[in-house]
Parts: sequence; C-alpha cells; structure tokens
Amino acid sequence: MDMKIAITATGPSLDDQVEPRFGRAPYYLFVDTETMEAEAVQNPNVAAGGGAGIQSAQLMSDHGVKHVLTGNCGPNAFQVFSAAGIQVIVGVSGVARQAVEQFKAGTFTATNQPNVASHHGMGGGGQGRGMGTGGGRGMGGGRGMGRNRTS
Repeated sequence: MDMKIAITATGPSLDDQVEPRFGRAPYYLFVDTETMEAEAVQNPNVAAGGGAGIQSAQLMSDHGVKHVLTGNCGPNAFQVFSAAGIQVIVGVSGVARQAVEQFKAGTFTATNQPNVASHHGMGGGGQGRGMGTGGGRGMGGGRGMGRNRTS
C-alpha cells in the first residue's frame, strides 16, 4: 500500500514531535508509507500575515499527498483539502515516526470537518484543549414533606 502522506512537525526528522498547528508548522514531512522515506520541507508560510493554512494546504496538494496528519486544522485549509480530495487526520500528537506507524496500522480516522475555528485576523492564538466531560447528574430525590394546612 504505497502512499504519500504529510505530517506537521516541529523539526525536519521523523524523530521530531508532531506540530499541533497545521498552517504555521515549522516543517512538513512528506512520507512514503511503504519505504518510510521522509522529505522534510520547511514551511514557507510560517510568517504569512494571513492565509497560511490555505497556502500550506496548497503545498500538500502540490506534493500529491492523500492524507495529512496534524494536531489541528482550520476551516480555510480544510476547504482546500476537501477540494483536493485530501483526507485530514487531526488530534495527532507525539513523535512523527510513531504517528506514521499508527496511521499505517489504521489507528486514525479522517475527520470530515475542521477542528478549530478560523484564525484569520487574530493575534497570537493560544492552544486550548477542552476536556470537559459534563458529568453532572441531578441527584435531587424530590422528597419534600408537604404540610397539610387547614385554616
């Protein structure tokens, strides 16, 4: 199953960490899943004022990848991926090499929507990972002792 995938990475090697930001990832690793050969490309859009995700998504398309592994993907990049027929897998973290192995093992599922809102025009965006479970369980027994009043 020879396939070319891309991973957002903090550095130029498969031993570097997966970068959570897609459009402003320092590096993109283009990996042949059959040979595990990786080509590291420094992201030319890191300092782009806006549209980094769109331009970076176009770069993926130009490299002929079928899947992109990253932490987060915004709506603009996602639109480009959808148009190019590229599957996006979000929520990926850890070492890039392990992420590729997990991908090959079929651990990941592609998403059908962006997992972060548009960042256009925002200053330095933070990274939030909301893990709330909403476990509130109404435990009121409703055992009121009503008094019968006779006046």
